[in-house]
Amino acid sequence: MAKDYYKILDIPEFSTQDEIKSAYRHLARKWHPDVAGSTPDVIAKFKEINEAYEILSDKNRKADYDTARRFYSYAKSSSKTEEETPRKDTYHTKKQGFTFNWEEFISKRYKDAQKKTESPKRGDDIYSDVEISVFEAAGGTTKIINMLQTQICPKCNGRKFVNASKCPYCKGKGETSTYKRFNVKIPAGIKDKSKIRLAGEGEKGINGGANGDLYLTIHIKEPKNYKTDGLNILKTIPVAPYEAALGAEITIPTLKGNVSFKIAPNTQNGQKIRLSGCGIVQNNKVGDMIVTVEIQIPKSLTQEEINLYKKLREISSGRVRE
Repeated sequence: MAKDYYKILDIPEFSTQDEIKSAYRHLARKWHPDVAGSTPDVIAKFKEINEAYEILSDKNRKADYDTARRFYSYAKSSSKTEEETPRKDTYHTKKQGFTFNWEEFISKRYKDAQKKTESPKRGDDIYSDVEISVFEAAGGTTKIINMLQTQICPKCNGRKFVNASKCPYCKGKGETSTYKRFNVKIPAGIKDKSKIRLAGEGEKGINGGANGDLYLTIHIKEPKNYKTDGLNILKTIPVAPYEAALGAEITIPTLKGNVSFKIAPNTQNGQKIRLSGCGIVQNNKVGDMIVTVEIQIPKSLTQEEINLYKKLREISSGRVRE
């Protein structure tokens, strides 16, 4: 074989990827033209080191190289018993009438792999989750989504090297990552765990291949202080004791906007009030909002309020437990 990449990196054949990388970094620093000088010999050596690392750091190309290297060693040792002297890097087996050129083998495998790599390939699909409230699901909404997209480096096509040097665009990673912002329109009446597909917004295609798609799974959550029962919305509202006793007018937010309703005098704790048509709208059906009254005493009372409660205690009939 023309080159022994293991000798170039000064490592044994069965070195791990970490050992290969470590050896490459050491030699790359030592023979970098900025360090060793920009002479033709140094530049050639530096390119040779990068070429060796480019092959040995790629699992598939390393496997092909190792196979060819072992066959080469076997053919070379066998050729010593042949009477005819073969030309350089070509070995003949007379009994089988077989001729094999190892440099052509490596070149062909490399070109085949390169052709496969450079053929159009569709980008991968991306999957993510979006959480919305019951109200947003009922009325529809627009969500802003920031997605981190990773794609094959467009400069080196994922090979990590350009002209035997580390790719300057992706810094030798073979891929790049960027955030993209989407305004996602979620239709009214969408159901929990429904999926929204954004065509072409997945990973970028390679070598002219189509982009993948972005799939968003919708998760509908119960809003704070609200619950749902089918199309009905359940809400508990606190009222002061005097509001329950004397009656009051309360305003609360609903899917129709703010709605005002009256609490009748002598309203009891736990009493329910139905607001017709203020629930969830779905499939041409409309639910209600059911409000549960919860009488609450303020956590802190003024002295005047305390005195009034004392007065109330004095004049009250005290029949609440009958």
